[in-house]
Amino acid sequence: MLRENKIDELERRFPESAADAFAQAYQKTLAAGLSVLVSDNGFICEVFPDGTRKMIKQIEPPTPVVKGSKLELGSR
Repeated sequence: MLRENKIDELERRFPESAADAFAQAYQKTLAAGLSVLVSDNGFICEVFPDGTRKMIKQIEPPTPVVKGSKLELGSR
């Protein structure tokens, strides 16, 4: 039971930890003078260190997902 509780706690913290890691990597990359690709409302955009953006490609809009639900990707 204790091990399950520990796993549950780690799973609860994962989204925040992942968001922090991505934000730090994003800022470090721009600070190094490099550009970053991001998904933004159905577009892939290149973000440059000076804050300008260049649309690279239109993609399908994001799929809304309700917290706690499961989404199956692809076919098996």
